[in-house]
Amino acid sequence: MRVGVFGGTFDPIHVGHLVAAERAREQLRLDKVMFMPAGRPWLKAGTHVTEARHRARMVDLAIRGNRCFEASPMELEREGPTYTVDTLEEVAGRIKAELYLVVGGDAVSDLDRWRRPRRILQLATVAVVARPGTAGRMPPSLEGVGRCAAVECPPIGVSATDVRRRVRSGRTVRYMVPDAVNEYIVANGLYADD
Repeated sequence: MRVGVFGGTFDPIHVGHLVAAERAREQLRLDKVMFMPAGRPWLKAGTHVTEARHRARMVDLAIRGNRCFEASPMELEREGPTYTVDTLEEVAGRIKAELYLVVGGDAVSDLDRWRRPRRILQLATVAVVARPGTAGRMPPSLEGVGRCAAVECPPIGVSATDVRRRVRSGRTVRYMVPDAVNEYIVANGLYADD
């Protein structure tokens, strides 16, 4: 079995996340992609992050109907800051699978700053999704360590930051997020006063 682990704040999840996950699933022949909303993302310490229950629900709404996508509350249930290495170790302990860590090209460039990056590269192949304006290269200190796979993906000009900004200013986010996510944002008054 081949499983993609796709972590992120997902604040909110948007069509760019979904396209990247589906491209990774297709190109790497993954049996499943596990979406892992971050509990307390250490890289975003000191910044406002929407409550975990809202982010988890938006992920559930966004991926429903795709039998190859699964939402996992694993990181949300863990105490303290969320570290990818801990998540991969937990997934590896729960299921027998070849793991692929799905990350954007911007994130892989900073992998050497993550907790125990060499262990991450032992546990999973890093599936790098190209993003506009990023090199998508492994940091020099980690070159030749572990396995990387490139995921080709069309540039999609959507970011969670832009979605939040648009909601806050009263503009539409239709087609930027799935309809069910848009409805959830409105119904719960998310991002209106960030």
